[in-house]
Amino acid sequence: MDILRYSISVSAVLVLAMFYPIDGYQSTGIKRLKRLEKTIDSTLVERYLKPGSFKKSDEVNLWLCEDTKSVDSLMVVDKDFQSKMRKLFPNSSGYGIAVMDISNLNNPKYAQLNENSGFQPGSVGKIAVATAFFNELRNLCPEDWSVRQRLLKNKVVKSGNWGLYDHHTIPVVNLEYDKLVKRTVVFNDQFSLYEWLDHMLSVSNNGAASIVWREALLMHVFGDAYFGLTQEEADAYFNNADKSELTDIAINLVNQPLRNIGITHDEWRLGSFFTNGPDQYVGSKGGSIGTPKGLMKFMVQLEQGCVIDEVSSLEIKKLLYMTDRRIRYAYSPQLDTAAVYFKSGSLYSCDQSKSTPCGKYMGNRYNYMNSIITVEHEDGTNYMVCLMSNILSKNSAGDHMYLASAIDKTIRSINNTNHDSQAVTTDNSDDI
Repeated sequence: MDILRYSISVSAVLVLAMFYPIDGYQSTGIKRLKRLEKTIDSTLVERYLKPGSFKKSDEVNLWLCEDTKSVDSLMVVDKDFQSKMRKLFPNSSGYGIAVMDISNLNNPKYAQLNENSGFQPGSVGKIAVATAFFNELRNLCPEDWSVRQRLLKNKVVKSGNWGLYDHHTIPVVNLEYDKLVKRTVVFNDQFSLYEWLDHMLSVSNNGAASIVWREALLMHVFGDAYFGLTQEEADAYFNNADKSELTDIAINLVNQPLRNIGITHDEWRLGSFFTNGPDQYVGSKGGSIGTPKGLMKFMVQLEQGCVIDEVSSLEIKKLLYMTDRRIRYAYSPQLDTAAVYFKSGSLYSCDQSKSTPCGKYMGNRYNYMNSIITVEHEDGTNYMVCLMSNILSKNSAGDHMYLASAIDKTIRSINNTNHDSQAVTTDNSDDI
């Protein structure tokens, strides 16, 4: 029997509750986390990590696991909440948004605007890749999370052509010499599955996304043999596979888990890899699209523990916890003390023949910016937002940051009012 798959040690069982954020190195082997843990008291960390970034691993929870209602019954518009949210978007053209306030778990509030509008999802699609990966991992080891975790931590795979080319850098950490270098993925890079997942989500590396998708594909094709699959065997498979057939398998593999939780083809789909390197092995199909409604369906069911299974849902949420520099929507100072679970994506293009302004994140041909986030404040204010936009010639990174502040202030005001009202009611009861 393969030791990697079948040996279960006492120490492995003891660390099941210990993932990340920063305290997760022992269970994940993600070296970035070890370096952060070592420097947690330094000004280096304090300069770019917000106070809300230091939640312990066992403090990350799924909020709706006890709620067995269907996602459709939870995503019913609350008229008063809807009115307050809509006031933040006087010119709604070019925006799509879905918001759910789960501060009161017995009475979640939902609002939406242009919720069925389709946008190019950009890097938000990497969450679909993570979901496909964990789906295939569950299929390999349906009953034993400790086996899945050891595979994530111990199996090291090479980038090859799949990780090429992408301008996003990854953190390459040498723990022995306490060195950190940020650079792009190269052909010979080798990291564990956990680290490729972290590269894909924490710094949004496109090459890592293609590699994670590749590994999900290999799990699907090889089944149990994946545990002992060598790099040479994997390379040989792709070199000899029928490209058309492989394309069908890859596209179905990454989209079917979304269909399994009721997200339709027109609400969210992914149609191509994130780098050009895989083009020689697998093609594109069907295009990519995302809607606020489709993304919110995912986020609600993630909190319910319904994305693959409960342990996979929790794992995906932990991978989305921000223990790196916050950007775009998450950059709002209103969120500094909050724990945030975040992914953003952008795609913009400039037409130099137009007289309208154009630049980074402010395209005048198209200017997609997408943010999905779960915010958890220390005062118990918890909510989820899916914000998608295509506002030409406007700095969408700054726009999302300002909207984040406005949304946060509004939701916290609502909840503070509710708390005050409850306090008054309690006082009156005591007087009676």
